[in-house]
Amino acid sequence: MGTPRSVMLWRQKKLFDNARQRDVVSWSSVIGAYARTRQSNEALKLFHEMQLANVVPDNVTMVSVLAACGDIGALGMGKMIHEYIQRTRIEVDMKLGTSLVDMYAKCGDIDSSLCVFNRMDRRDVLTWSSAILGLANHGSGQAALEFFSKMIAEGIKPNDITFVGVLSACSHMGLVDEGWTYFTCMSDVYGITPKIEQYGCMVDMFARAGRLQEARELIRRMPFAPDAAVWRALLGGCRVHKDTDLAEEATVNLLELEPHADGNYVLLSNMYTQEKKWDKVIHVRKMMRNVNIEKVPGSSSIEVDNAVYEFVAGDKSHPWTEKIYQMLSEIFKKLKLAGYKPLTSLVSQDLDERQKEIALAHHSEKLAIAFGLLSTTPRTPLRIVKNLRICDDCHLVIKLISKIYNREIIVRDRNRFHHFLEGSCTCREYW
Repeated sequence: MGTPRSVMLWRQKKLFDNARQRDVVSWSSVIGAYARTRQSNEALKLFHEMQLANVVPDNVTMVSVLAACGDIGALGMGKMIHEYIQRTRIEVDMKLGTSLVDMYAKCGDIDSSLCVFNRMDRRDVLTWSSAILGLANHGSGQAALEFFSKMIAEGIKPNDITFVGVLSACSHMGLVDEGWTYFTCMSDVYGITPKIEQYGCMVDMFARAGRLQEARELIRRMPFAPDAAVWRALLGGCRVHKDTDLAEEATVNLLELEPHADGNYVLLSNMYTQEKKWDKVIHVRKMMRNVNIEKVPGSSSIEVDNAVYEFVAGDKSHPWTEKIYQMLSEIFKKLKLAGYKPLTSLVSQDLDERQKEIALAHHSEKLAIAFGLLSTTPRTPLRIVKNLRICDDCHLVIKLISKIYNREIIVRDRNRFHHFLEGSCTCREYW
């Protein structure tokens, strides 16, 4: 029937549906359950039903609703919830304030996140950690480290989540030696034993900076078995710095932990493709055919007028499909005039060059951006949420679109936020 958690949620929802009377506690409980299991659209749908039932939400309800908004990047909805909190004078205690800080950061509006943070009378370690992690993920690594210093100066003791933000900030800026200093001070200064998340940050930091052997040595010295995220961080660094030998070792370990995840095979296949090692590309494809691969399709969502629209690669399900593809054609004409050349080496399918160009052009984030350009007024920022890592070709294309169309484009991918403006990105090609 499903996992124990999904069974419990099903039972909770059934009891809720059959209840004669539903008060704010029962509504908040079921909304919170959906938010915690990241069934965020369902959580927001239930909140809407709660309002139609004239049940007044409280702080607890709002914390869960804001978490759901942050999960799917629904900034418009999140702003409406914030306005509702202000209009109905719901008390913004430390937990609700922290939820607002977190929601705005996850929805790509770091300025509003910091505005809420600065207005809070009291802040605990979770509030500070949310701000530090938000700044780090938005590419403001130096500001994140400054916030950490302010937090310590105010006498707030950091926790392990704080250090995920601090180490992420160092990783995104390439500050490996500083990152190592923070990592060692966790236990030496603050008495916090690093967990696998912090070790994963350090492996990612070494790997991104091209210090792949140091990353591998740290994995060997970890006091626990590395998880898939650690091996994926190493594999990502190998892809960037073209170390196929170490990539193969990382992949072997990764496939033992996640034998059915298609992304692990795709990373290795793309690396072989870029290096024109066609025999190894064929071998990876055979491995994929021989194993029951769970394909995770790339999807991108964009919020327009408080509604979230989701696209997959080659999507033709949207009512505006014809207009979207016409817009895409216009975009690519302008891109090519600006000197764009498709990175067809990223396409591992057995296609000719023209077909590879079409496959790249129809990636989900490009479709979402085409729709965003069509459905919003000029200069309106576009915010995209991508479920996977943004590919190199899409990254290049979005930089050019931001310049050609004079748009700020914020993309949240699996790793971080990318703020594209006037042809550049805050990640500085480091993601």
